[in-house]
Amino acid sequence: MESLSPNTEVRLAVAQCFRTLTTSTDTKDIISALQTLHSYLDDGPESRTTSVQRAEFRRAHFTRTLQFLVSNIQADWSASLTAAQRTELWDGLFLKGPPEQALLVLMEGIGELRTSTNLNHLVSIAVKFLQSGRLADLLWSYCLDTGPSDSPQLRETLLGRIVALPDLTANRLHPNNKPLFLPQQYYPLLAAEMLTALERTCQALKEGTDCSLTFMAQTLGKVCIQGHSGLLMAVMAPRLSAYTCSDMVWQRVCWKLLENVPQRWMESVLTALVQAVAGPDALGRIIGNLVLRNKKAQFVITHKLLLLQYKYETRVLRIVLGYLAADRERRPLLIQVLRSVSQAWANPSAVKHTPLEQQLYVSKALLLSVSLLKDSELQELRSELLQCMLGGMQSHLDSSVVRIRRMGMVVGECLSARMDINKTKLKFEYDQDDETQELLSLMTPITGDEPEAEPENRVDSPQETKETAPSAANVSSQNESKTDPDSDLDSDDELTPYDMSGDQEMSKASPPRYLRDCLETLISSEDSVRVELSLRAAEGLVRKNIFATREISVQLTKVLLHMENKYSITGFLSLRQATMVALTVTDCIPVTQYLTTEFYSLNYSLRQRLDILEVLALAAQELSKPVFEKRNPSVGVAASTDLTPYPGDNPVHWRQVVEKRIQSKTKRLSKGATQPPAKAMPNRYAPVAGHFFFPLLSNYDKPQVTFDLLGGDHLVLGRLIHTLGLLMHLAVNAPIAAQMGQALLDFVWAVRYHVDQMVRRGVLFAVCSVFLSMPSQNLLLDLSDQLFETRTWLADVAEGDPDADCRSLAVQSLVLLDKSLKKQLQDQQALSTES
Repeated sequence: MESLSPNTEVRLAVAQCFRTLTTSTDTKDIISALQTLHSYLDDGPESRTTSVQRAEFRRAHFTRTLQFLVSNIQADWSASLTAAQRTELWDGLFLKGPPEQALLVLMEGIGELRTSTNLNHLVSIAVKFLQSGRLADLLWSYCLDTGPSDSPQLRETLLGRIVALPDLTANRLHPNNKPLFLPQQYYPLLAAEMLTALERTCQALKEGTDCSLTFMAQTLGKVCIQGHSGLLMAVMAPRLSAYTCSDMVWQRVCWKLLENVPQRWMESVLTALVQAVAGPDALGRIIGNLVLRNKKAQFVITHKLLLLQYKYETRVLRIVLGYLAADRERRPLLIQVLRSVSQAWANPSAVKHTPLEQQLYVSKALLLSVSLLKDSELQELRSELLQCMLGGMQSHLDSSVVRIRRMGMVVGECLSARMDINKTKLKFEYDQDDETQELLSLMTPITGDEPEAEPENRVDSPQETKETAPSAANVSSQNESKTDPDSDLDSDDELTPYDMSGDQEMSKASPPRYLRDCLETLISSEDSVRVELSLRAAEGLVRKNIFATREISVQLTKVLLHMENKYSITGFLSLRQATMVALTVTDCIPVTQYLTTEFYSLNYSLRQRLDILEVLALAAQELSKPVFEKRNPSVGVAASTDLTPYPGDNPVHWRQVVEKRIQSKTKRLSKGATQPPAKAMPNRYAPVAGHFFFPLLSNYDKPQVTFDLLGGDHLVLGRLIHTLGLLMHLAVNAPIAAQMGQALLDFVWAVRYHVDQMVRRGVLFAVCSVFLSMPSQNLLLDLSDQLFETRTWLADVAEGDPDADCRSLAVQSLVLLDKSLKKQLQDQQALSTES
């Protein structure tokens, strides 16, 4: 009788085992059948099967065997096995054969079985599968190309099961999911298994065995694109950095791994790796010259991470730019990056329309790029950098946002210092803060990986203090030893020292007692002491002598408006401003008429025009407050700061104003009065609100020789609109409020789409003020034609404005408008019901 082929023998033997398991009731026969199936998976010398039979079983019958076991998991023969037999013979089949087939069958079974002990049993096998290193075996089989010659569809299915295993199990097992299946545990486990497979790959290459990293690269890319790159790279990046320090094979394996990542997933892999590595050296060892060979990688590294995205920390910029500068072949890309970043930084349109955070990010990239240039490269780029510096500084200094102007000053200083043009360096005066200090620190190159995290730098300062402290103690002890012999003879040591903390320095000049003397001193005196004393006494004299003030109020205001700090008086700006506010409050109409007229006059600087707006705003605020007690002139505006900050610089201030106004309009029910009612006081601002408001709306569209409000003077336009909005807000309940609101909306409507974000903030604040201050019936009667367009415009701003504060103010304006309209409609319905 002719012998059967090995393939036929395996097929018949497997079929016989299935029949035995299905029909037999004898436990011995069942155990024997399971042992026969196990024999096809045993590789030892004692195995009863040949290598050809084992290969045929793995290729054609292993998946069918596992599916048979899952489908008969509730059968009687399965329940007849003891726990030990079940673990060894039933569970063992899933943990021995080809891991890719076992994983697919397990995930299919978990997805099909209903909640039961059988499902729990299958889940426990899946946990053992992951814990026993079978994922590493799976990945390693594809590295060796010993896996089955599967179709692209089957490989894609397997890839999906590996990457999305936490999602699949969570959807099926919730809320009884296993901790190992959670993303926080699974993806670090997957990362460790991938490292194990890579380690086997390196060893095989050293032994002369060819390997493939295609499937491994696909797994890496798919995990990253699905949003789990942080968990994966937190494990892989430090290990890869350590392995590639001294092993060239590891470096080549890492380079090949990243080269094989599909193009559609390259960006997610690189961004995750850049954030996870310790420094530019580690990044260079892991990815090599990938940016030179892969166009997508070059686009991500040289363009997207620097110009299109700005959410990353400064260390990411250091790593990316340091990586480009570290190799001679990659340095041309650094020059290319510098050119594109400098153009973006100097672009006037970008300064006006991009978020401030992105401008700060580009400024950091520019300074870091310049700091990494060699002297020869700097000489070649000197003209381009000079053009960038001059144009960019002009664009930044023209901005009405303080942070943008300060950013332009810092970058200009750093660029001029690096280029060292004619041995001259730019120097600006600005307030130092964390942002400016960080920008200045970027010009100092840092070598090595993540130097700011080195423990040595943090330990130095305590050691220095410990070393210096004993020396100071020794000096003091020496001094004490010198004085000790004479201590008993010095009787003066027993005396209590006289308190001289309240003493004042004697001055040859005395402060003026009359306001007219103060005026004469400010006009004609060249004595710095007398001028300072007169300036310090001016506010108090103005508030004490009302009748004398009204005689010379306009003249003194004119002197103060044109006065300069020739003698470097401490607090000069705040003293001058406080006196002008006091003059405006004391003699309101004449001083207000003078200031509003001079605002549009010729030959005034922008600083003087801003001073006029600040004085008017502060005076209106003071007039609108109730006077409960006599004002103490010594505690006035001058006591607060060196220069009163303008409220328009801080959008939070305006939001607080709006919120307080909303709260005041909100009705609340309570059990009783918690505090005595406020005493009624006359509003001093309401009768004169028109004198503050309407003159500022005249002549705004007539460009003067030194002043173009609708042209390039964006800063003054923004401050003007903020001031008008504040004057409108303070005029609530005033008879003239409706007329002011209508005029203000007509004015700001023409500049609602202004390119400067400060102007747009002012427009939105002015609209908020109109909705808060105008009675709701006037909104419908006087502004009915404009409300629909206004609401549409506010909705567009709330959705698409590049500035976050503009979007927030637009949302608040919409809320206020809807509340006012709803209240008016309810009132009309109530009136119609009563009638």
